[in-house]
Amino acid sequence: MVWEGTTPEVISREYHDDYIRWSADPAWNAPTGGEMAVTIASRALQVIEEIKQNYTNGNVLVVSHKATIRIILCSLLGIDVGRFRFCLGCPVASVSTVEFTSHGPLLKVLADRSHLDERLRHLPGT
Repeated sequence: MVWEGTTPEVISREYHDDYIRWSADPAWNAPTGGEMAVTIASRALQVIEEIKQNYTNGNVLVVSHKATIRIILCSLLGIDVGRFRFCLGCPVASVSTVEFTSHGPLLKVLADRSHLDERLRHLPGT
């Protein structure tokens, strides 16, 4: 994504229209050089389905960027993926746990960071 590592002021000035559209509805508007949330959700849910089919017992670790994790969680829980930034907080290096039950996905843990050193838990951006 073109915006990565760029300050909000620069984004607002240089990518103003794209930023406004993406801010209003990230599900159907991609950030400059990025993907729409619905596209990410579609691709990621295919992977989740493959995992469910290939690993019917035990735990599976899925690692990704925090936006992708939030989009997957929204999709699984029936939350509009365009709300991923506002409905679920998932700081960097956090762990969320989903159990697939006969009633559907059950979010057991959201954004746990107890595995991190105390100092790391409180760094900006985590």
